[in-house]
Amino acid sequence: MGRLHSNGKGISASALPYSRTPPAWLKTTPETVVDQICKLAKKGATPSQIGVVLRDSHGIAQVKVVTGNKILRILKSNGTILQT
Repeated sequence: MGRLHSNGKGISASALPYSRTPPAWLKTTPETVVDQICKLAKKGATPSQIGVVLRDSHGIAQVKVVTGNKILRILKSNGTILQT
């Protein structure tokens, strides 16, 4: 919501957590996360769609925290990148 007496639009935004370690309750290994990413990419999902599926269905908030790499870099290293 904007301010009443000025042109500003506020400063609301989402913030990443400070700790860069995976949560203690997350029991998935980086290898299983990479396998899930590759399977979803072969089905035709974009990296952003893969991130949404991992977040909503598997409880993985940040792939980079778990695996050490971003989704696009994982896809490039495995050779399963989408050709657009």
